[in-house]
Amino acid sequence: MATTDTSMWHRVLRDPQLRELPYKIETNEHGQLVLGPHKPYHGYLRMRIGELLLRHVERPGRRAVEFAVETPKGVKVPDVVWLSDERWAQIPEDAEASPVMPELCVEVRVEDNTDAEMREKRQLYLEEGAQEVWVCDADRHFRFFDADGERDRSALAPDCPPTVASAE
Repeated sequence: MATTDTSMWHRVLRDPQLRELPYKIETNEHGQLVLGPHKPYHGYLRMRIGELLLRHVERPGRRAVEFAVETPKGVKVPDVVWLSDERWAQIPEDAEASPVMPELCVEVRVEDNTDAEMREKRQLYLEEGAQEVWVCDADRHFRFFDADGERDRSALAPDCPPTVASAE
């Protein structure tokens, strides 16, 4: 996987003022900060998606939310990820951002996300080694993508429902 200059990310992690911001923080290929606001419902959806992954991905692995990954276009932070134990073992314990792309990256789309932004993140994650990218829209519906494009269901979690239930 190609990596980017992580000096800005290193500074972000150590800046006490940035830690207090109620935003998802990423960097872009120019070393600039990209801030995305979070609403409580967004956090709830991330938790629900993590529960779905726990139930429907059969291979041994790990789930995480707001998982920082190095990319050629800066440090990106998918909302929810799933990594096999093999990929998890490749990440140094002291890594500030993962040099290893998870097999599955999920983005929970918010009002401010454009189609172009979602397309760019999907392509970036897949080019860097993700096997699948899921996008959860405002209506809690998933769209599943792999290197060949959009698919009807996930290959990693084929029994996963196409919608995040509001409560179970």
